[in-house]
Amino acid sequence: MLAFTVAATLIAAVIQRVTGLAFVLVLIGPVVLAYGPVEGVTVAVFLAVIASLFAVPGAWREIEWPRTLWLLAAGLVAAPLGALVSLTLPEPALLLLIGVMGVIALSAQRLGRVARHLRGRGGAIGAGALAGFMHASSGLSGPALAAYAMGDDWPQRRFAASAQVIFLGYGAVSVALRGLPATPPLELIVLGACTAAGILAGAFVARRVPVALARRVMLLCAWAGTLVVLVRATVALLG
Repeated sequence: MLAFTVAATLIAAVIQRVTGLAFVLVLIGPVVLAYGPVEGVTVAVFLAVIASLFAVPGAWREIEWPRTLWLLAAGLVAAPLGALVSLTLPEPALLLLIGVMGVIALSAQRLGRVARHLRGRGGAIGAGALAGFMHASSGLSGPALAAYAMGDDWPQRRFAASAQVIFLGYGAVSVALRGLPATPPLELIVLGACTAAGILAGAFVARRVPVALARRVMLLCAWAGTLVVLVRATVALLG
């Protein structure tokens, strides 16, 4: 199981470096299957902080601070509610919540009509609050941020760079609210090292693999993990 999680972590980190997004989206299925919904999300959020720490220096020059700070502030206000929901729901309900959020995340590109209403400061506050809630409860904050970027015509490179700071902020607060993973320290060290290695390897891969291909791999991995989580949630609820 550790080898399975290590492989998923490496793939997620490489895709994060190539596309700027999707680390937790790719990782959430495997870690929830390996560690359960509460500990799995805690591990995913913890590793996402490591991924962002390694990604921010390379993205620093492209960060757009006014939008970033509004999204970050709104998300930090909403994060405690997300953590509370995650830590109080029964395991079957939490599995279902994670699976549904995964489906929403993977369907974000179809939210064009919704995205058009997410503009300016008001849109940033609304999208940021939803993203912060989703990050603390499931780690899946990317869809709300992507919808805002679409609605406010945020250039992709600047959005992807700015998202690293936002993920870092959300992740740090989520770890503070949820606590550190209870997973054995040696496993966390291995997974953390794989996360860092994947981000560094992604810099090499990004120069040779088309972003479109990386996105297709991301969607395949993320849908597979999300569907398995939904099946597990259904079995748990019926049982």
